Amino acid sequence: MDIKSISSSLSVCPQITAQDVQKIADLGFRSIVCNRPDGEGADQPVFDEIEAAAKKLGLETRYLPVISGKVSDEDADAFGKAMNEIPRPVLAYCRTGTRCATLWSLSQAETMTVADILAATKSAGYDMAGVVRRIANGGRTPTDRADASYDVVIVGGGAAGIAVAASLKSRKSDLDIAVIDPADIHYYQPGWTMVGGGVFKAPRPPKPWAL
Repeated sequence: MDIKSISSSLSVCPQITAQDVQKIADLGFRSIVCNRPDGEGADQPVFDEIEAAAKKLGLETRYLPVISGKVSDEDADAFGKAMNEIPRPVLAYCRTGTRCATLWSLSQAETMTVADILAATKSAGYDMAGVVRRIANGGRTPTDRADASYDVVIVGGGAAGIAVAASLKSRKSDLDIAVIDPADIHYYQPGWTMVGGGVFKAPRPPKPWAL
């Protein structure tokens, strides 16, 4: 098992077997949540096997199957409700753990900042950037935004895109501007251009007035 901790109350992992349940109990988990539908994989044990093994050891279980790539807000609500009802800490599993991390991220949208959600899932090895964009878009995925409308759309959120957006805003503050970029973080380092051109050396950044 490759168990990854997302919070003090939740860890996630790929598919488990009935034989893994004893170790899960020994690790201190009090509940198991399955987010993988039965029959998704040919070699996958059915949830009833996991549940039977868990009951023998006094662990709570929940079966909340979600089709891969089709996590709905209702699924996230059900996951959040289960997390509030069952004993913690909880171990949630699916095929890879990604669905579990996605459900947790969406369920925390009203109580955590997107930065904290990203940090928690990243530390567990899951990239929730797309999920965070969905949260920021009010629960809509990019393909749901057919009704979206902006005065200006800037493709590229690097130094040029940000500068253009800032310039437009300074001239007309009521402009509704969208900046599209796959990166979640932009590092603005104008000195790197000078380093690449041979003007400065990377180990010794230029003095402010040299720019």
